[in-house]
Amino acid sequence: MNKCTGNLMVTKFCAGKRSGSLIILTLVTISCFASPCLSQQRDFACGADVSWLPQMEAQGSLFYNDAGVREDCLQILKEHGINSIRFRVWVNPSIDKCTGHCGKDETVTMAKRAAAMGFRILIDFHYSDSWADPGTQTKPAAWSGHSIGRLATDVYTHTTDVLSAVIAAGVHPEWVQIGNETNDGMLWEDGRAAKSFANFASLITSGYNAVKAADSSIKVIVHISNGFDNGLFRWMFDSLTAKNARFDIIGMSLYPNANNWNTLTSQCLTNLNDMAARYGKEVMIAETGMASSAAQESNNMLTDLIGKVKSVPNGKGIGIFYWEPESYSWCGYSMGAWNANGRPTIALDAFLSNVNNRIESVGFVPASKSGQLRVSTNPKASTVSIGYWLQNEGIISIKIVDISGSNVFSILTRTMRPGMHTTMFNSGDFPPGVYFCSIQSDRKTKATTFSLVR
Repeated sequence: MNKCTGNLMVTKFCAGKRSGSLIILTLVTISCFASPCLSQQRDFACGADVSWLPQMEAQGSLFYNDAGVREDCLQILKEHGINSIRFRVWVNPSIDKCTGHCGKDETVTMAKRAAAMGFRILIDFHYSDSWADPGTQTKPAAWSGHSIGRLATDVYTHTTDVLSAVIAAGVHPEWVQIGNETNDGMLWEDGRAAKSFANFASLITSGYNAVKAADSSIKVIVHISNGFDNGLFRWMFDSLTAKNARFDIIGMSLYPNANNWNTLTSQCLTNLNDMAARYGKEVMIAETGMASSAAQESNNMLTDLIGKVKSVPNGKGIGIFYWEPESYSWCGYSMGAWNANGRPTIALDAFLSNVNNRIESVGFVPASKSGQLRVSTNPKASTVSIGYWLQNEGIISIKIVDISGSNVFSILTRTMRPGMHTTMFNSGDFPPGVYFCSIQSDRKTKATTFSLVR
C-alpha cells in the first residue's frame, strides 16, 4: 500500500557489476521514495522488526544514512526500500534494555510513529513477559496459575487491550501474530503443542477472535521457525487444521549463514509453495537475518529470498521481515544490517534491488516532451547520464548535490538547439547515498532525486 502523496513517476535501472559491486540507480519525484522491492507486487511487504529501537535511542545510539548524514533510523530504513515495520509485545516486561520494554504503551508510541511515516504495521504478540521462541514459551507471571480455559481468556483480553490502544491512537495494523516462533505451542505447559494440540489450537483461535473483534480486516499469522523444515510445518499445520484453529497467514523464520544460505532458501521455497498449496494460505518470512560481518552474502541471500517469496504462485508470498537490522552489536546481537559506524551495511540494499536483474521502466512519462528529465547509469564506465529535453531554452544549468546540500557536480552550458540532450559525469568517486539533481534554464526548473548504491 503506497502511502506517498502526489503522482509517482519512477524509472529504475539495475545494472551489472563493476569492480565486484552492484550499482542501482533509482529515480523518483521529490514527493516520495519508491521501493523497487514493490516493483512486481505493490502490496509486497519489505519489512523490519525494530523493537529494540526505542531502547537504543534512549541509550544514545545514533543512526546515519549511506552518505554519513545523521537521520531517523526509520527514515533510513524507508530510503532502503522498507515499507513495513514489526513490533513485538510483551505482557508485563521489565525495563532491561535487552530483555525488557516492548509493553503496550511503548508499542502504541512506536506504532504511531511508524504509521505516521507511511509504514504498514505488524504487531507480534509473544504472550510472555520476555522472549518467546522455540525453546522458551513462559507464561506471564500474572497468568502462571491459570487453567487452559482461563489462559484462552487471558489471550483474548490482552490482545484486545493492546489492539484497542493501538487503534485508538489512529493506527490500523495490517497483520497480527498470535504467538512467536510457536514450534511447540505457547504458554507452556498447558499450551504445549506436543502435549495437547487441542489446547494450543484453542489459544490460537482465541487470539484470532480477539483480533477480528478489534478489526476484521487485520490478517492473523501463526509463526514458527526453521522455514526450511517442511516436515515440521506439515506436522504443525496439519495438526492445527485438524483442531479447527483459525488463522490467515503462515509465517516462517529463516536464519541461514554465509555457507548454507543457497541450500536453505531453496528448501524454504519448497516449503513456502507447499504451505500455500496445501492449506490455501498466504505465506511470509516473518523473521530473517545473517551475520553483519557477512554483509555481501547477506545481501545475496536477501535478494534471493525476496525473489523466492514473490515467486509463490497466485501472489500468496506476501513479504519478508528482517529482524532487528538496526542493531550494531546491541546487547551482543551480531546479525543486524548495520555497521559499527552507525551506517547500514550493504545487506540492507537488497530491499532496493530489482530481483529480476533487468532494466525496468515504471512509467516515467512526462506530460509533454518539454521539461523531461531522465537519469541513468553506466556501471562499466562509472558514469551517470542526465537526459533532458530542450524546447527554446538558452542557458542551461545542471547541478547535483548530496543529501547534506554539498555540491558534487555542476555545469553551465549554452544550447539553442531544441531536442533531446545528454550530459554525463563520472560517478566513480561518489559514495553511495541520496542525491538531488536539478536542471534550470531561463524558462523552467526541473528536479529529481536519485539513490546511488554500490
